[in-house]
Amino acid sequence: MKNFGFCGYIMSFYIGTNGKMNEICAAMGLTSLESLEQFIAVSYRNYQTYRQELQAIRGVRLLEYDEGERNNYQYIVLEIDEFEARVSRDRLVQILHAENVMARRYFYTGCDRMEPYKSYFPNADILLPNTVQIASRVICLPTGDTVD
Repeated sequence: MKNFGFCGYIMSFYIGTNGKMNEICAAMGLTSLESLEQFIAVSYRNYQTYRQELQAIRGVRLLEYDEGERNNYQYIVLEIDEFEARVSRDRLVQILHAENVMARRYFYTGCDRMEPYKSYFPNADILLPNTVQIASRVICLPTGDTVD
């Protein structure tokens, strides 16, 4: 439970949690609320830049936010169509890493392929074809105030 269930960079071996926080982290979170609007403004700027620069690239679709809602724009999520883009999601992540862009496969691997679910439901991929498809196509790009 202390490391999100990960073993290494991408492998999940057991159930983990993303809900841990010690007192120092809680204090930092409370202090950062003073700058929340600035953080959102930077993330929104990055989102708009990604949106503008990626719109003409075939096979790359940015998951767009509903701007009628209030968002923090903390995730820049792309769906890669391997045939149209002529590059797989995994190869694109490798290329981006080689350029020091720390993109990550997102929603990967699906929970159905992690323990203990993988053992309890070994045929879940048959029942969850959309999960399998999306998990093989989605990446998350870096954003935040360290991205310009």
